[in-house]
Amino acid sequence: MAKQVFPTKANLIATKSSLALAKLGYDLLDKKRNVLIKEMMTLLDDVKEIRDKITDSYAKAYEALKDANVSVGIISDLTENIPVDDGLHVKYRSVMGVELPRIEYEETPLRVGYGFETANSRVDYAYLCFSEVKKLTVKLAEIENSVYRLANAIRQTQKRANALKNISIPQFEKTVKFISDALEEKEREEFTRQKVIKSQKEKKEAH
Repeated sequence: MAKQVFPTKANLIATKSSLALAKLGYDLLDKKRNVLIKEMMTLLDDVKEIRDKITDSYAKAYEALKDANVSVGIISDLTENIPVDDGLHVKYRSVMGVELPRIEYEETPLRVGYGFETANSRVDYAYLCFSEVKKLTVKLAEIENSVYRLANAIRQTQKRANALKNISIPQFEKTVKFISDALEEKEREEFTRQKVIKSQKEKKEAH
């Protein structure tokens, strides 16, 4: 149903302007949605690849841990001497207004606090294997969070685009038609009225 407005030329111009803006808004939202979808699909490919790598790295790391335990006994006491890793820094990049995390990981060099009398190269190897797992996990967290943010943005963008396409634009189009039809009818009535007046005037002049 057309929005009820007074059918004037000024309202017709204003409604046509609103219709043009709504169509432009829809086009921009549709382009934004396509860019976000493309970005998300690229990241989803990366997610699968990194998950596969993490699976392999975990298997390798736990095997190394098992070897280290066999070599020096249960090494849980040694883990207390491993320094806390605080090399994570989160920055953000913008894709069509969507802020996506970019985690910078500064890898800590192997400087553990246990001595040679309590550990050996197998412990070091296990440490390195789990460090690799950590790097991959950080990357996976970055990508999965980005995918989550993109999915939310795509859903919101689609909702706004649908509102314009299915509600606002049709309403403006109906209103434009309503005003245009009303103005045309008014012009026809005015033309008929003027024609009658002219005819009556000519008849009077003839007498």
